[in-house]
Amino acid sequence: MELMQGTLDMLILRVLSSGKRHGYDISKKILLLSKSSLKVGHGSMYPALHRLEKKGYIKSSMGETKKGREAKFYQLTRHGRAQVEVETQRWRDFVSVVDSIIEES
Repeated sequence: MELMQGTLDMLILRVLSSGKRHGYDISKKILLLSKSSLKVGHGSMYPALHRLEKKGYIKSSMGETKKGREAKFYQLTRHGRAQVEVETQRWRDFVSVVDSIIEES
């Protein structure tokens, strides 16, 4: 299943709301939570992370993975924590409107 445009940022922010993670780990968590329905490749993940960092929603720092490799880890900023709630409500409103249209058709 492909991601709808605009949903990747929200998913990344939601995953990071549980703590600091590196890009590959974020992708794995989305895959796990979606029961293997949503696979986010590097070509989508890293531009989204850079975009979110540029907006000030996340910040990055270098660290070591569980396997001992150096990686860039991302975490929410205070501004990003607030944005998680904004994006989540926006998504719920969208789903509600689409569901209403589907039910009326």
